[in-house]
Amino acid sequence: MKLQVNTLLALYSVLEFAADPQRHIPASEIAAKYGVSAHHLAKVLAELARAGVVESVRGVGGGYRFAANAKRLTLMDVIGQFEDISSVPHRGAGEAVAPADRAISQVLSEIDQIARATFSSITIATMLKLVQKAG
Repeated sequence: MKLQVNTLLALYSVLEFAADPQRHIPASEIAAKYGVSAHHLAKVLAELARAGVVESVRGVGGGYRFAANAKRLTLMDVIGQFEDISSVPHRGAGEAVAPADRAISQVLSEIDQIARATFSSITIATMLKLVQKAG
């Protein structure tokens, strides 16, 4: 599975904010850390703010801070803001479909379901523990 760049930026950002939930972190700080433009990251953060995952504070000392519950927010909650998480499209009724197409479609659908279930079972709090172990 390959996630879009905005989805990865959202996950990196959420982990940064959740690791220090009281601190207001400027978008430029995260952008510099992950080598992206602050303008591009601001669009991602705006989407996270609309979803209630982060909140923004303007002015001196402003930035973004984590606004969700790390023990309840899952990877799927974040990914779902940026990715189409619907199932693999199926061909229309009456359309001729080769048996190999049906078999491949079934396998892809199962993989998609497993990925969604896995992302839904991993919270941000769990990810923070994994980040600490990896660091």
